[in-house]
Amino acid sequence: MKTLKATLMASALVLTAFASTSCKDGNKEKVTNSTQSEIQVKQGKQDAKALAVLNDYFNLKDALVNDDNSKAKTLGNTLAQSLKSFDESNYSDSEKMELKDIIEDATEHAEHISESDIKHQREHFKTLSKDVTDLVTITGTNTKLYEQFCPMYDGGTAWLSTKEEIRNPYYGSKMLKCGKVQREIN
Repeated sequence: MKTLKATLMASALVLTAFASTSCKDGNKEKVTNSTQSEIQVKQGKQDAKALAVLNDYFNLKDALVNDDNSKAKTLGNTLAQSLKSFDESNYSDSEKMELKDIIEDATEHAEHISESDIKHQREHFKTLSKDVTDLVTITGTNTKLYEQFCPMYDGGTAWLSTKEEIRNPYYGSKMLKCGKVQREIN
């Protein structure tokens, strides 16, 4: 039993050391000039309401990157309203069903973000990011997006960005550059 405990303790120390060096960010810079993202829509399917959802998502992400709980609350509410006004009528029946589920789930998470502390906002942002990624899979975009991945947050978590440069919304200034580009979407 002592050997097992010692092995587990050693493993935990190695993982902790690896984690702190792989994602440690001595540079605690903030993302400044957080302006609304400019996303081009794919001709045909994606409309202005899908564009509004993406822009609101990226603005919310930037607020979390900047550790701005108050702004994230406001932007969570803005995103919830954009999601509620999303129009899936231009999509196939199967896409409509899938979009309805995505929108319902994403709206719930955006609403939680609008009333939570930053730790809880980040928990909901994880699922919200999955929902928005699923939405983009259906609606498409002409703008190159980057699915980025942080191995440290909650067993590994992804989010979308319009820029290749890593700015981690799950840790903000604590580990601003923790992550990697997992894939490009376009």
